[in-house]
Amino acid sequence: MSVERALFAFGGVMVMLTSLLALFHNALWTWFTLFIGFNCFQSSFTRFCPPAWAMKKFGLKTEAQMAVEHGGAGPGQPRQVL
Repeated sequence: MSVERALFAFGGVMVMLTSLLALFHNALWTWFTLFIGFNCFQSSFTRFCPPAWAMKKFGLKTEAQMAVEHGGAGPGQPRQVL
């Protein structure tokens, strides 16, 4: 699994979890859901995403790294013609 796919999965799980907690436990959990949305929004502009940084530290690779390993064209590399 790549960092990009793991981020979508992590974000989705966190939004579902905090929504359920807000529904069944305490409405203040919606603030955490709002924080998750804000973090997604700001990372689209700044390219700074703490969960992505942590996933890279745990050994997950980006889509570009995986493409280079499997013979695909990485950033700045020509495609291989078969």
